[in-house]
Amino acid sequence: MSAAAPLLEAAALEVAVPGRVLVRGLALAVAPGERLVILGRNGSGKTTLLHTLAGLRDPRAGSLSLCGRAYAEHGPRQAARLRGLMAQQQLDAFPATVLETALVGRHPHLGRWAWEGAADADIARESLAAVGLAEFETRDVQTLSGGERQRLALATLLTQRPRLLFLDEPLAHLDLGQQVAALELLERHTEEHGAAAVMVLHDINLALRWAGRALLLAGDGRFELGGAGEVLTPERLGALFGHGLREVVAEGRRYLVPG
Repeated sequence: MSAAAPLLEAAALEVAVPGRVLVRGLALAVAPGERLVILGRNGSGKTTLLHTLAGLRDPRAGSLSLCGRAYAEHGPRQAARLRGLMAQQQLDAFPATVLETALVGRHPHLGRWAWEGAADADIARESLAAVGLAEFETRDVQTLSGGERQRLALATLLTQRPRLLFLDEPLAHLDLGQQVAALELLERHTEEHGAAAVMVLHDINLALRWAGRALLLAGDGRFELGGAGEVLTPERLGALFGHGLREVVAEGRRYLVPG
């Protein structure tokens, strides 16, 4: 695969749940370095689409390819080396340290009976430092605050080192400073590692600030896909969310606020 080839391609994709089509006829290509944000009302199918794009559920119709091959051709382990998912919720059923939790991201890169080595631990520690958790590695994951746990989930995804990152509401539980820091970290990561990120967000202005492209889901099969500056407008988002918005420009940057 050449460096410029898409990491993810979808053709005529249809995503549905019983009794309802969520997305119909989606054509999408995600290139290295790209940042795509998905927005829509609650229940519009954002998480379902994200999981479908990540190869974790089958579409009703259409095709998906990861780095030029269907998910089934890669197999679970190779697919996990190429793409990773940060889920909306983190479940910690058993005690574990922060470092042990971050090291879960290395599992796709290990042999069947292999244990993590020093190089794996170095990658995990680098990721923990990137999210501001360098001093937390011996802490029990069950003692973390919601925001700390969210940052650990991001560190675990970065420890996995996938080419394609799927993130479902990764800014939940984070304060404003941490939200911006997380987006800037992901921006650097995609640029430095030739990776791409597909993210579900609720904050319109952070999406406008961070994303190169935006995908708006109506929840009834319809969608809009395009450059973030073109798609994230008061008219389109007002119609999508059922509430008027107006645009404010401050210091050369666009903001959308309730009308």
